[in-house]
Amino acid sequence: MATDSIPRESVMQMDEESAAAVATRLRRARGQIDGVLAMIEAGRDCEDIVTQLSAASKAVDRAAFTIVSCGLTACIEAEHRGEAPPMDRGRLEKLFLSLA
Repeated sequence: MATDSIPRESVMQMDEESAAAVATRLRRARGQIDGVLAMIEAGRDCEDIVTQLSAASKAVDRAAFTIVSCGLTACIEAEHRGEAPPMDRGRLEKLFLSLA
């Protein structure tokens, strides 16, 4: 999602620990997808390929849910401090539902 039209103060940032966890999951998924491509090129069994694709899909899903979770946490923490949340509820809900 481009942030050009979003005011800078409303852009949500992930904490370093969460960002590192997301990056690790995405690197794992990239490796799994590379493995799927190699399996296809080698003419491997469809069941093996689908199993590997499923693992890659789960890694990407978990990365995305971690990012949405960070947004939810940031919003809750901001509200507890009496500040405006970095993202309104509708935008956060739209992100969450885009993963369904």
